[in-house]
Amino acid sequence: MGKNKITTSVVATLLLATNLLSEELGTITVVSATKSEQSIKDVTSNVEVISSEELEERHFATVRDALNTISGLTFTSNGGLGSTTSLYLRGMGSNRVLVLIDGINYKDPSNTSGASIQHLMMNDIERIEVIKGAQSGIWGADAAAGVINIITKKAKKGFSGTINSEYGSYDTKKFGTALYYGSEKFDVKFTTNKVESNGFTTMLPKGENRNNYENDGYENRTVTFGTTYYINDDSKISFGIKDINAFAEYDTANGNDTNMKSDVDTTLYNLNYSQKIENHNLNLKYELSKFKRYEIGTVGSIWGESVLEFEGKTQNLELSDTYSYLNKDFLIYGFGANKSEVDYLLTDNSKNSDDSKSKFIYLTNTNSFNDKFILTQSLRFDSYNNFDDELTGKIGAKYNFTKDLAFKTNYGTAYNVPSIMQELNPWGTANSNLQPEKSQSFDIGFEYKEFSFTYFESKVKDLISWERATSRYLNQNGKSKFKGIEVGYKKLLTEDTLLGFNYTLQSAKDEDGDDLARRAKELYKASIDYYGFDKFHINVNAEYIGDRYDNSSKTIQTGNYGIVNSVINYEASRTLSLYLKIDNIFDTNYQTVDGYATAGLSAYSGIKVTF
Repeated sequence: MGKNKITTSVVATLLLATNLLSEELGTITVVSATKSEQSIKDVTSNVEVISSEELEERHFATVRDALNTISGLTFTSNGGLGSTTSLYLRGMGSNRVLVLIDGINYKDPSNTSGASIQHLMMNDIERIEVIKGAQSGIWGADAAAGVINIITKKAKKGFSGTINSEYGSYDTKKFGTALYYGSEKFDVKFTTNKVESNGFTTMLPKGENRNNYENDGYENRTVTFGTTYYINDDSKISFGIKDINAFAEYDTANGNDTNMKSDVDTTLYNLNYSQKIENHNLNLKYELSKFKRYEIGTVGSIWGESVLEFEGKTQNLELSDTYSYLNKDFLIYGFGANKSEVDYLLTDNSKNSDDSKSKFIYLTNTNSFNDKFILTQSLRFDSYNNFDDELTGKIGAKYNFTKDLAFKTNYGTAYNVPSIMQELNPWGTANSNLQPEKSQSFDIGFEYKEFSFTYFESKVKDLISWERATSRYLNQNGKSKFKGIEVGYKKLLTEDTLLGFNYTLQSAKDEDGDDLARRAKELYKASIDYYGFDKFHINVNAEYIGDRYDNSSKTIQTGNYGIVNSVINYEASRTLSLYLKIDNIFDTNYQTVDGYATAGLSAYSGIKVTF
């Protein structure tokens, strides 16, 4: 691939990342904003897309690393690769962000937190879509802060594939393969990816050297299979499986422990049938997510040796129709049912079970007036067996004054139900009175050429939080408030040099007006790409985290640091590429969670063969 071709593709990708209005945007589609494929320039919601080109060139280790480039999105981790990770989107936590893989809910119902994003490796991913703001009117519960949809690759006509390998710091080894075949009647894909790392200690008191503590290793094996059979030009049936097996060593809050281990097995199934009838596109799908998790080791001197077993299962059945009318207008409506089940076995060998059920119906309408004014309206009704029924909605508007200037605004309501394990809380005190959160979300902004600006605000009633004194989850009385601004800028400085920058200023406060823990006040993210050398591409990217406290009393600071990374790509031929990635170039000593280690200066080299 020549220099000009590379530059063009990456420019288009980075322009997308800040939602800039340009002619190129008309050719890019997203599916997460309305559950239907549409041009990103016709989406009223705040959308950021990480494209396949950017994923390929940056060589992110995990989905978490890729998402860290998004404005308004931060992470905290209890250690290194594979450690428990929490994400915060515009200050709102993991349980309020719906994480999907090809539209399938990735959240484990046997867990108290959100999706286990730490186990999602970078393999077989076409793009990642991030939709910000309340999306319950479209997607239902767990989408109060937004939606992250990970779109995997599809087979193209003919036979193709890749083989890749990487080795680097902490004795980290990666190996992956991907095979694709496509024809007029069917396509099929099969991918594998394996990661092994000796890692470093997860727990580390501030000021201590990580080399003086035992290492906590990590292994991950991910296998994906998918196939589509084209019955005729108007109908097709597809089936897919994704299996993730992860094994991690970790330390507990009781101290550095060599015996704690976590073994997680996740399998996602999907079966989909679609049929086009004139202006209608009918879609029937069944999704099954199965999670098995074993926590093994010495929890402490009181508990002794233990094996905790957790199993979660979620099933979703849904029928929908996309009806296209007039010119670019369309109506999406559907209904379905969802069931989540949990089984767990604690140290006393007592097995416990519970489940939750819901039914839903939704309607989303999008109108385009003279290709300038776009209006989207959504309504969704959810009926739960354990909680009150709820009606949520969303309305968004966008006006294109010129091809360079656009204005947009959105308002939505959301409903976030407690997880089964938050209610049962087998580690502390159960709370059968735990109630769903209700929230309102608003944003307004504009895009002018390479520049974008957004003001956002959310109010959450009955925010669910952990009370340490009583060891239980409870609702905070009153409203918690989240607000801030996001600024984005992407500019091709020269034919060979591309600059990207985004800034977030945010506030996250509880019902008493106190700052919520682990939310950074300010986020600075920047990236520069240079393509001036023949066959070489160089990227340097940086991140600065402002004030962030590990506790609400503001006595433990975990912010005010910067990280600089770099990637050098070399295209030896059309089928062979090499790269060198250096993370934390200046060996910054920092912690995202107090007492838990992060990686220092580290380097990784890799090779990829394409055929």
